[in-house]
Amino acid sequence: MKYTITLVPGDGIGPEVTAAVVEIFKAAGLQIEWEPYMAGAQALLNYGTTLPKALLDSIEKNKLALKGPLTTPIGHGFASANAELRRVLDLYANVRPVRNLPGVPARYENVDIILIRENTEDLYSGIEHVVVPGVVESLKIITEKASTRIARYAFEWAQRSHRKKIAAIHKANIMKLSDGLFLDCCRRVAAEYQEIKYSEVIVDNASMQLILNPGQFDVMLLENLYGDIMSDAAAGLVGGLGVVPSANIGIDYAVFEAVHGSAPDIVGQNAANPTAILLSGLMMLDHIGETATSVRIYKALLSVLAERKSITRDLGGQATTTEYTAAIIQALEDEA
Repeated sequence: MKYTITLVPGDGIGPEVTAAVVEIFKAAGLQIEWEPYMAGAQALLNYGTTLPKALLDSIEKNKLALKGPLTTPIGHGFASANAELRRVLDLYANVRPVRNLPGVPARYENVDIILIRENTEDLYSGIEHVVVPGVVESLKIITEKASTRIARYAFEWAQRSHRKKIAAIHKANIMKLSDGLFLDCCRRVAAEYQEIKYSEVIVDNASMQLILNPGQFDVMLLENLYGDIMSDAAAGLVGGLGVVPSANIGIDYAVFEAVHGSAPDIVGQNAANPTAILLSGLMMLDHIGETATSVRIYKALLSVLAERKSITRDLGGQATTTEYTAAIIQALEDEA
């Protein structure tokens, strides 16, 4: 089957790691016509906006996008193009599987956690202003609609995936109205799924429990800010953001992305690790029903990681991006 998919190479190392995925997918026999468009810092320079209309039109037409990392300035400058893209396309569910990979050094073994994060509101609504000089107010927006929607998505996902437990992460002991509303919505949805064990964990305790014993968590259901923080923390348990994928799912559109940074310090050195964006691409293949091909590529990736002969420097090897990509393609061909 032929597909047309929007490709956002991104900033920094983004073009290098997305090019690796394009090459691997082609070697796997996938017939994909990629529509590349800029976003983020480079798009702002060229078009005066971080999300050009042509990019949004392409995603709206194709329903799918694969996106590399985008740069977001800290404390000044333009707003996050990542957050804005999620809001504009109503990509309300962020899904981040966190699992150990063979050959990747990690602090824990047998980690297998799915973090499902509400993706459109909370403090990420971007509503903040100066009250008086020296005083800034940021508004945390929590709605019944968004909370119920993400809770239902999490329980439906868990049911399809044969997951047994969901833990809702909150701070309702302090934010009794906002996080309290989130929990009320989670509880109502949980009552419809009696086969799934539901629990609630205060976010600071959840952070400690994640470090003490990550195996106790199965699916974690989180508001936007907690989800952002906890998913990065969880990635640290299995080797970092360079080996963890991410999906942003809405009713009409889906964008799959690497959540690591744009790594300007290694741009152009052929040293970037494409694992995270490749795994995100495999989530995209599963999303469109290309599961058999996704499994083939995943097995090839795992064999290269386990062998450790052709892995990038961040994973403890000496291979270039090109050599790592070639090794995965060779493993695909050997398996055929």
